[in-house]
Amino acid sequence: MKLSYDFLLDLKYKNDIESVISSYVSLKRRGSTFVGLCPFHNEKTPSFTVYPESGSYYCFGCGAGGDVISFIRQAENLDYIDAVRHLANRAGIEMPEYGQDSGPGDRNTEIFAVNRETARFFHECLLSEQGRQGLQYLRGRGLNDKFIRRFGMGFAPDSWDQLLDYLKGKGFDEKIIRDADLVRLGRNGRCFDRFRKRVMFPIIDIRGNVIAFSGRALPGEENTAKYINTADTPVYKKSHNIYGLNFAKSSCSERIILVEGNLDVIALHQAGFSNTVAALGTSFTQEQARLLSRYTKEVVITLDSDAAGEKATDRALSILTDMGVRSRILRLPDCKDPDEFIKKHSAAKFQALLDGAVNDIEYRLSAAKDGLDLETDDGRLEYIKNCTKVLAGIQDDIAIDLYAGRLSSEYSVSKEAILLSVKDEKATRRKNRNKRELREIVSPTAKGDDVNPQKRVLLRATKAEETLLSVLMTHPDFYEFVSQRITPEDFVTEFSRRVYEQLQDMFDAGLSFDLSLINEKFTPKETGYISMILVSYAACENIETVLLDSIKVILEEKERIGQKSSEDMSDDEWLSKMKQLVDKKKSN
Repeated sequence: MKLSYDFLLDLKYKNDIESVISSYVSLKRRGSTFVGLCPFHNEKTPSFTVYPESGSYYCFGCGAGGDVISFIRQAENLDYIDAVRHLANRAGIEMPEYGQDSGPGDRNTEIFAVNRETARFFHECLLSEQGRQGLQYLRGRGLNDKFIRRFGMGFAPDSWDQLLDYLKGKGFDEKIIRDADLVRLGRNGRCFDRFRKRVMFPIIDIRGNVIAFSGRALPGEENTAKYINTADTPVYKKSHNIYGLNFAKSSCSERIILVEGNLDVIALHQAGFSNTVAALGTSFTQEQARLLSRYTKEVVITLDSDAAGEKATDRALSILTDMGVRSRILRLPDCKDPDEFIKKHSAAKFQALLDGAVNDIEYRLSAAKDGLDLETDDGRLEYIKNCTKVLAGIQDDIAIDLYAGRLSSEYSVSKEAILLSVKDEKATRRKNRNKRELREIVSPTAKGDDVNPQKRVLLRATKAEETLLSVLMTHPDFYEFVSQRITPEDFVTEFSRRVYEQLQDMFDAGLSFDLSLINEKFTPKETGYISMILVSYAACENIETVLLDSIKVILEEKERIGQKSSEDMSDDEWLSKMKQLVDKKKSN
């Protein structure tokens, strides 16, 4: 093992799973466990469970699970070694050398380095004769040199290989440059620069790493896309990051302003609104909402006032509401975006608008009028019906009563009738939601077909194997008992065999089971499935009987599908064997 057992135990001891996860999820105690809304999928009823005793977590809704390292891998979108490094920094533990063959972690470090060097290159180009047009454009947009430097803005020269040659001259391998999506492979087999003749915005994560770039074409460049952006790379996922949060995180505890474009962010920072960020495009995501919720109590949505901006506002509002984040909406009169408004009016007037931004309820009630003639009875009736649907989405009974009273007074409709309609709508939604969540919260024995596809036709064997594995994880003192009766070759499903082999390695080395010791050997999805095994089958009163029954079933199932193990079969032989089993099941 590249990281020692003692180091991993110390890492977990100083990063207890409850305290780490509670900084991302609001947890409530339930007996010896903690529950909360899963941070990895959208849900109304808590199905995310933390088990302090085993240092693990599992979501019965989406199947996410693992230990504290697994959680950081998923929550921060990191690979294994970077998640360990993150936790080591959090606990003030010195990170040991990981070795020269550490793979993805080293590659990510190299991508960060090549991105950082690229940002320097673009910035130097902007300040040179090559970037004169780009600098003129930025100054023409009202940006001063201080904030151009602060955000590390740059210019990609009008060249096919200037960046590539520069980075090679700095000692970077061409494969790493391609992995960072800074160059693309042409039809002639040679690489060319991805960004050319564009104003460049480096995208920086909350730890200060340059993870990607966004390039804007200069005005007049009509035969090219206005923006091109780094595609997903090993260190960058567009849907998981927020532009400007690296600066805004220190000044947005009470409120954060969400705008649409990178230039809007820089212009607002320059105007004194340092709590401004952008969503790297108009498609706001749940991952971005979760990220914002860690740094602020309220989000003011200030997206463009065109049709696309209105649609993006509705999407962002819906996601933030579902995440329990308080939201307000700022509409800009006679201006398309905040940058234009501040130039046309002033920062003081923008602040006044900001302070008067309507809450999400008022915004939705206002939007419910769209397309309706409120001078007619039919229009007013349709509006009241739309309003009851808006109020049905509110959890605060006092707020519902307040707005129902306002509607009653303004439109001469009984408040009781409005509240009754809201109650009926809530009941319908609750019924539909319960049905949907019942489908989502699948029983553990039916989950994981993509992790262990053989389970579909070998359910009896799989359950026996997983029961045995679960008991060994929680009661390693029975390993000698089991090892005398069963070997890895006796396992019918390949995934269970892999897990058993890892347990063997641990127990033979005199170690107890710990998810951290196998975390690196499995994908996050596989680790989640192992967590499900850990929590699903271990509650046994007579463990020896359970183990003997499990071993008996495993051996019977091995005999049933033939003495030849699946590892020795060709793909055609295995598929044929599985087809025979399915046909036999159907005939029975």
